[in-house]
Amino acid sequence: MRVVVVHNRYRSEHPSGEDRVVDQETALLASAGHDVELFERRSDDIAAMPLPRKAAVPLLVPWNPVARRELAALLRARRPDVVHIHSTFPLLSPSVVAACADAGVPAVATLHNYQAVCAPGTFYRDGRICTDCADAGPLPAVRHGCYRGSPLATLPLAVSLVANRRRNDTGIARFFCISAAQRLLLVQAGMPADRLAVKHNFVPEPGRRRDGAGEHILYIGRLTEEKGVRLLMAAWDLLHARGGTGLPLVVAGSGPLETEVVAWARGRGDVRFLGLRDRDGCAELTARAAALVAPSEWLEGFGLVVVEAMAAGVPVVASGHGAFPELVDDGVTGLLHRPGDAESLAACVRRIVADLRDNARMGTAGRARYEQDFDPAAGLRALLAGYRAAIAAPASCEPV
Repeated sequence: MRVVVVHNRYRSEHPSGEDRVVDQETALLASAGHDVELFERRSDDIAAMPLPRKAAVPLLVPWNPVARRELAALLRARRPDVVHIHSTFPLLSPSVVAACADAGVPAVATLHNYQAVCAPGTFYRDGRICTDCADAGPLPAVRHGCYRGSPLATLPLAVSLVANRRRNDTGIARFFCISAAQRLLLVQAGMPADRLAVKHNFVPEPGRRRDGAGEHILYIGRLTEEKGVRLLMAAWDLLHARGGTGLPLVVAGSGPLETEVVAWARGRGDVRFLGLRDRDGCAELTARAAALVAPSEWLEGFGLVVVEAMAAGVPVVASGHGAFPELVDDGVTGLLHRPGDAESLAACVRRIVADLRDNARMGTAGRARYEQDFDPAAGLRALLAGYRAAIAAPASCEPV
């Protein structure tokens, strides 16, 4: 199969799960003998742009005619069977959907977050889950400045949502939702149910699996409020006040709350802050963990770190909403805590490390679930099935 993959890469100082998924799927397709070509833009390039061009970037968010022309030319030259669209923000824009129609090539799109209906893509605002824009369009996002805390910065995203809604809904043959929970929310927000298919992300074989009981409790991820970092700190303080778990908490990541986390961890014997780690470093930390915690406050669309832990035979403590109940079978492959509840999180962390036999059983069950649903073989089957469905029933968008 001939596939063109379209993606706008995130800034390198903010490692992205989306970038990782694109790289892994591209490598998977190529290793299986398929012809894959990337059509990419990199957000890192914005910093080196001349000032006038840099100032014009927000204007390209709703529509980039150059990206449309360049992609359409590539598609006419290469004649792929399908185009797979990932992120288009900020340098590609939904004009790439029109390029597919220009060239007469069916398109699929992976919805890595909720940005199809929510400007920042999180359904989260002011410390709580918020679906205002799913019900009323993107005006609430502009009013509240949901992207980077700025109404002005949010406006291009809101304009894009309004201007491109019909084009996206009719011009993309199949949307890949990364969980059933995400699909339900997007259908409720008005996206076409008949074009939304669940295709979980896959995770490559980690190369290292846990051998023994584990040395620490592990958090890996962005240090942001919606990821539950403050909730984790509150739960860990509760555990510390009650005698601790006998294991340290290891925090690996970076983000807006890094200064706060560093100050909280300073001088403590039960917390180790490691900062950002590369992929191999994260795999090493995971394989040495007694448990991984994923206490997200927002409705995660998937959760790569959760499945990576399962692949390594490590049980998980995760918040019981969003996609996590699909990934973590409560009491079997890990534990689910009440979302936003530090007491519940603390109790689950204590329970998951208190019984070594039970912990090992959950780790083994998690590994089995990974092999069944989330390994590369499962990922390739789902990708190709989605591509074939899009080719058989292409979308109806006309060139404009």
